[in-house]
Amino acid sequence: MADWVYPLGSAAQGCWDVSLGTMDSTLTIDGWAHTGLKVATLAAAAAVELPVAGEERIVVPLSGAFTVTVDGEKYELAGRPSVFGGPTDVLYSGTNRAVTIASSDGGRVAVATAPAKVQYPTRLIRAEETPMELRGAGNCSRQVHNFGTPAALEADRFIVCEVITPAGNWSSYPPHKHDEEKDGETRLEEIYYFETRVAPGLAGPARTADPVGYQRVYASDERPIDVAAEVRTGDVVLVPYGWHGPAMAAPGYDLYYLNVMAGPGRVRDWLISDDPHHGWVRQTWEGQDVDPRLPFGA
Repeated sequence: MADWVYPLGSAAQGCWDVSLGTMDSTLTIDGWAHTGLKVATLAAAAAVELPVAGEERIVVPLSGAFTVTVDGEKYELAGRPSVFGGPTDVLYSGTNRAVTIASSDGGRVAVATAPAKVQYPTRLIRAEETPMELRGAGNCSRQVHNFGTPAALEADRFIVCEVITPAGNWSSYPPHKHDEEKDGETRLEEIYYFETRVAPGLAGPARTADPVGYQRVYASDERPIDVAAEVRTGDVVLVPYGWHGPAMAAPGYDLYYLNVMAGPGRVRDWLISDDPHHGWVRQTWEGQDVDPRLPFGA
C-alpha cells in the first residue's frame, strides 16, 4: 500500500507539499508514467515556478486567489475561500511553457500535469463557466466540477475534475475501473488528492475533531492491489489499475477530492466498467432525490 498512499508530508519536495509523477519529481514510483500532481501552500507575496517541460498543466486554486504567469502573460484567478466554496477559476497552460504562480495574500494551489506532445492554447476557465454536475442520488449524491474533462477543455492527454461529497455520503461508487483499452473502457491512471472538514452547522467539539474520509482500491485481475486508506487534508491516493471506490465521507465530515487521469490510449475519454457485483446500485437511484445539501457554494 505504501506505493499508492501518500499521507501529507510523505511526497513533499522543496516548496511543494506534494510532488508526484511530474517531470521534476524526485520521488520515483515504479510503473507510474501518465499523470502528475503538485500542491503548494504559499505565504503572502510568495510564488512557485514550474520550468518549461513536456507536460501539460492545469492550475487549480484550493484556497485563496492567484496570479499565474505563462510565458510572460499574466492571468488572474479569483480563487475561493476553500475547496468547499464551489467552483474556482482554473488555468490550462498547454505544454512546453514556463509557469509562475504567485499569491498576494497567501493560499493553497494544486497543479495537475500529464506528459504531452500536442500543444493546445492556454485557456482561463472562469468559475461561472465550469460545468457543474450533481451525480448520483440519496446517500450517493455528490457534486462534480468538470473543468478539465473532454467536453469542457481542449487538451492533449489528461482529464481533470473535482468532487465534493457531503458528510455521510459515498462517492466514486459503485466501484469501477479503467485499466484496459477495450470496447467501452479506456486505460487511465488516476490520482486522488483529498481535503476534509467538519461539516458546517454541526454542534460538537470541532476544535478537537479529526476530519477523515476513506478510500478503497482493490484488484480487478491478477495484478495485486489492496488499499483501504484513511484520508485527510493533503493526502494522496494513486490508482494505477483495479476497482476503485467508494470514496467515503464519514458522518460529520465533508470530503473533497481532485482527480487527475491520463493514459497511453489513442482516445482521451473517461470510459469505465462497473464492478459487476455492485453496478446494480445505480438502478436504485431512480426516484431518489439528490441530497438537499448540494450544491456547495450555491
